[in-house]
Amino acid sequence: MIFSIVVIALIVIGVYYLITSREVFGAEPSGNRLERMKLSQHYKNRQFQNLSYTPSIAEGYSMPRVMFDFFFGKKDPLLKPLKAIPSVHTDLKAIPADQDVMVWLGHSSYYIRTNGVSFLIDPVLSSYGSPFKYFNKAFSGSDIFRPDDIPHLDYLVITHDHYDHLDYPTVKALRDRVDQVILPLGVGAHLERWGYAGSSLIEEEWGATVQLKNNISITFTPARHFSGRKVRRNGTLWTSYVLQTPDKKIFLGGDSGYDTHFKAIGEQYGPFDYAIMENGQYNEAWKYIHSLPEDVVKAGIDVKARNIIPVHSAKFALALHPWNEPLEKVTLLGKENHLNILTPMIGQPVNLNGSPQHFDPWWKD
Repeated sequence: MIFSIVVIALIVIGVYYLITSREVFGAEPSGNRLERMKLSQHYKNRQFQNLSYTPSIAEGYSMPRVMFDFFFGKKDPLLKPLKAIPSVHTDLKAIPADQDVMVWLGHSSYYIRTNGVSFLIDPVLSSYGSPFKYFNKAFSGSDIFRPDDIPHLDYLVITHDHYDHLDYPTVKALRDRVDQVILPLGVGAHLERWGYAGSSLIEEEWGATVQLKNNISITFTPARHFSGRKVRRNGTLWTSYVLQTPDKKIFLGGDSGYDTHFKAIGEQYGPFDYAIMENGQYNEAWKYIHSLPEDVVKAGIDVKARNIIPVHSAKFALALHPWNEPLEKVTLLGKENHLNILTPMIGQPVNLNGSPQHFDPWWKD
């Protein structure tokens, strides 16, 4: 019996390592990269730490119960849209070089062109957001953009290494059209395995400011989240960003639960002309690592945002709320708090110069 158990355990371990050795899972930081990580004040006990104590599951919940409800519990009939969601396939390559624009590509992926410089943030342009194409399928109508639609990029920007933010097929397909990659400590190990030159990586931690083209700077700022592409968590850093041009400030929120870091960012770097904030895939059980709609509003106020653009919804079902609830709730709460919430369709350009735009509540149809 003992021999059989040992054999089964060895087979399970062998299968695990065989599967996770595939390129899609990336690489573990090592060598000089790992030594640099160890020097970070945020790296302790072989993992990065949030500024505040951050449990994966909130008080009153248990991981087994959460997992049971997610996989076997009763699902909301609108967990996924009943028909293709509306979207617009804007030709990104045809956008004039002197036009300042943001285009949401679905979930947390978006393209920014400002002051003659192009940025692509957290691109997931596959029809799935996982290491396996059969899981976490994109909603119909939400996956209209492909890597071939992306023009040559000055900067590819990554907030953390989760599959719904760092998509192996997309990032690999874009490799020859990216000048430089901006990403938090440790994440560069994945991209180097995927063929990116180490010299093209701008890999920093919270507090670092990097000067970019055309008098633009980007600052790595805290977020309250976690990381990992395998079982082990927090072996790489996660981040938000402050993007500052000669004439505007944009906050790139990344994934984050609500905490005091938003107010600190607002006081040090705000006010912001635009704050692109996570809004979706939330649950009370994991509110410390993903913002609830009311948290998005509080965070927007904390960072002193003149305009809030909610993302992280309308493409995948990673939580149990109706697919359109995040946009419905955040717009209602924004109105109650006299905030300007911009809600473009996927692919619908947002003009980053000039008077604020109005977008119809497309998710109601």
